[in-house]
Amino acid sequence: MAATLAALAAPAPAARLTQPAERAFDSYVAEVEARLAKDRTASVPYLVDPVNGGSWSVPGGRLHHWRAAALVPGATTEDMLALLRDHDHHARFYAPEVVSSGVLRNGGNSATVAMRFQKHRIVTVVLDAEFESRSGLLEGGRRGFSFSRSTHLWQVDRPGSPEERRRPEGEDDGFLWRLNSYWSFEQTAGGLRMECEAVSLTRDVPAGLGWLIIPIIRTLPRDSLQFTMAATRNALVARRPEHDRAN
Repeated sequence: MAATLAALAAPAPAARLTQPAERAFDSYVAEVEARLAKDRTASVPYLVDPVNGGSWSVPGGRLHHWRAAALVPGATTEDMLALLRDHDHHARFYAPEVVSSGVLRNGGNSATVAMRFQKHRIVTVVLDAEFESRSGLLEGGRRGFSFSRSTHLWQVDRPGSPEERRRPEGEDDGFLWRLNSYWSFEQTAGGLRMECEAVSLTRDVPAGLGWLIIPIIRTLPRDSLQFTMAATRNALVARRPEHDRAN
């Protein structure tokens, strides 16, 4: 027990994002995006599943890939697109994980988005991020998509204090180095079917701490995606007229 508490209290050694880790992430993302461009499979009403085991080591880091799906009765593709594009209010829809959010550049179907979010597992980690987002409707509005690719991620030390500072990109604790999200949604007779795949890159497991860290880094991406799906469903339900929600 004493050894466990000491391990939890001690910070993991600092990590550095390496070119092999970046290449592994970019190569895997290219495969995922190629598949998504041509494959839209039907899903069950609700699921959160790992892809390729959910988490695995690559040179210099660790990749994570999870997929979730849900069915939202009464929601429409227009509702979903409006929600995903409402970047200025994502901190309200996705609290407490998203602390602040806003649009840096809006190009209609594309946008550059700034976001501060936090992850909590034993300790709370705050990150500033910028994403390139692209979204739209297909097939006369029956289907839609939204892709979000991280372009910058900074770990924030002492957030909210006068001593707040961003660490240099890729020179931090390695909790999150890359994060891409891929939404697809479709109008069905039962409501709006939505799916999201999240691909992320983190540091690998520090030597000697695998027994402690592996369960955390394997469940954090899953739990984060599960939270995102639930928050998205709740936001879509809240957009429906009051009389529809009562029925």
